Amino acid sequence: MSVKITALQAENVKRIKAVQIEPAPTGLTILGGNNNQGKTSVLDAIAWALGGEKYRPAAAARDGAVSPPHLKVALSNGIIVERKGKNGSLTVTDPTGKRAGQTLLNEFVEQLALDLPRFLNASDKDKADTLLKIIGVGDQLAALDREIKAMYDKRTAIGQIAAQKKAYAEELQEYPEAPAEPVSAVELIRRQQDILAKNGENQRKRMRAAELERQAQALQQKVAALAGQLWAAQEAYDDALRDLETARKSAAELEDESTAEIETALADVEDTNRKVRANLDKARAREDAQEMAGQYDLLTARIRQKREQRTALLDGADLPLPGLGVEDGALTYQGKRWGDLSGSDQLRVATAIVRKLNPDCGFVLLDKLEQMDLSTLRDFGAWLEQEGLQAIATRVSTGGECQIIIEDGRVAEPAEPAEPAPAAQPAAPGYSFQGGLF
Repeated sequence: MSVKITALQAENVKRIKAVQIEPAPTGLTILGGNNNQGKTSVLDAIAWALGGEKYRPAAAARDGAVSPPHLKVALSNGIIVERKGKNGSLTVTDPTGKRAGQTLLNEFVEQLALDLPRFLNASDKDKADTLLKIIGVGDQLAALDREIKAMYDKRTAIGQIAAQKKAYAEELQEYPEAPAEPVSAVELIRRQQDILAKNGENQRKRMRAAELERQAQALQQKVAALAGQLWAAQEAYDDALRDLETARKSAAELEDESTAEIETALADVEDTNRKVRANLDKARAREDAQEMAGQYDLLTARIRQKREQRTALLDGADLPLPGLGVEDGALTYQGKRWGDLSGSDQLRVATAIVRKLNPDCGFVLLDKLEQMDLSTLRDFGAWLEQEGLQAIATRVSTGGECQIIIEDGRVAEPAEPAEPAPAAQPAAPGYSFQGGLF
């Protein structure tokens, strides 16, 4: 069973003249009053009594007091804590007979319960570190967060490069009519030379036919002129006619090929190749962009997987409060960061963390609850009761939501009936505050 505060008596501490209170064992006990009446001094007195010298107020003694400060706190486990005298000497009475002192108190008094603003005002990282320390997954979560951040940074860079390459590819000129590969000027020249050589051979054959034509004519004239040589001339003439016929047939079948297409291709080879290179550059740019997009998608999937591992790690942890988590190194509750939480949710989270830090500590001190409206106060008080926690708080108010009114360093009689507070838990056996203050 966690330890609660069952009663407090205080005299001459800061603004306190003489105060005796018995807070409700669970839920919210509000100390109300106007400013500078001693409300916060009551919380400071409890913190000093239970927390030790480091919580001793700088000016502990009340101005004008004749006697020194005197504190007495009764706890639900039967322990009585008393500080008195100029130096605030400590006496701890343990009904079980155990050796008592500040060491014993430290076993069940959580430091944040006495100084909750230390947690409330801590940085987002410190709050997250406190939670991770409690649930024992800090190192694993930090490793996953580092992996996720590295992947996220890499994915961001790849995404930027992919977008740049895609934009670059779209800006490049494209020529659909250009061939797929660059044109070789050497090959075109070789083909041109082959055609020219063939045409030259044809020309030589034409010239040979013309020469034979002239020879045949000469021989015919010779036959006519040299009748005496008729037989020989006739024979030569017949041969020439046969050769002529053959040459005529061969020459008639020859066809010259045009080099105009190649000449045009040679003239356009640079422009064609420029277009081919442009098309190849555009294709490569598109491939690069697609490759980067693929890497981006792969990293996205890996980041999702790591986040799922991270979620599973937190889901499997013994959290102080359902809905608590850590995102990007900051504590979150119900998906919201600390600065976006309502005041009551912040107190709820802080109180739950105090309980988790030391389950034996069943109380927490809260100063300045005037920022909460009455509905929020009731909701927070109901949650405390549900969780079996005790909160002693201050509020600048004298309304019915305050169970105790502090006026000029004393507990004042309420001017009108206050809202009923939960019944106080009975004092531990053998303990009594009978007989008034001290």
